[in-house]
Amino acid sequence: MTEREKMQAGEWYCCLNPELDALRAQARRAVHAHNTCPPDTRGAIAPELLALFGNVGSDCFLEAPFHCAYGVNIHLGQRVYFNAGCVVLDTAAVRVGDGTMFGPHVQIYCAQHAKDPVERAQGLEIGLPVTIGRNVWVGGGAILMPGITIGDNATIGAGSVVTKDVAAEETVVGNPARALKQS
Repeated sequence: MTEREKMQAGEWYCCLNPELDALRAQARRAVHAHNTCPPDTRGAIAPELLALFGNVGSDCFLEAPFHCAYGVNIHLGQRVYFNAGCVVLDTAAVRVGDGTMFGPHVQIYCAQHAKDPVERAQGLEIGLPVTIGRNVWVGGGAILMPGITIGDNATIGAGSVVTKDVAAEETVVGNPARALKQS
């Protein structure tokens, strides 16, 4: 298997690879086009970035600046909104449900690097998918860690670091994010 095939299969792979380098370079070009294009010309998502994404539903909007690692693993439902400064490191699938909104500077991480320093220095990592349900609100500066799932209608408080799955309708806050106690 190639390193890209390993990445897509959810296996350990080496990110220091010419094919993956080329894919990241393609994503950087598309991100640059999105981030530097005049807003009236760019529209909701620059055509170069739109062509790169796996799927994009209707009425999605990405404020600039935006950054992604590959783009090809990003799948957006309808009416998804990313505020300015969001980062999606999509070494695995990132699926976002209809009507979900992200505050500024939200970060979504799929890559988990090897814990062993020798293996990490060799570029070994694994991509774990992130799934975000419908009508989710992710507050500004939140970080969503690899492999998590957020249920429909959940709320992630600003600045939270989500390390575990979040149930539908649940509100989580803090670092690490924990369910908000209702009074």
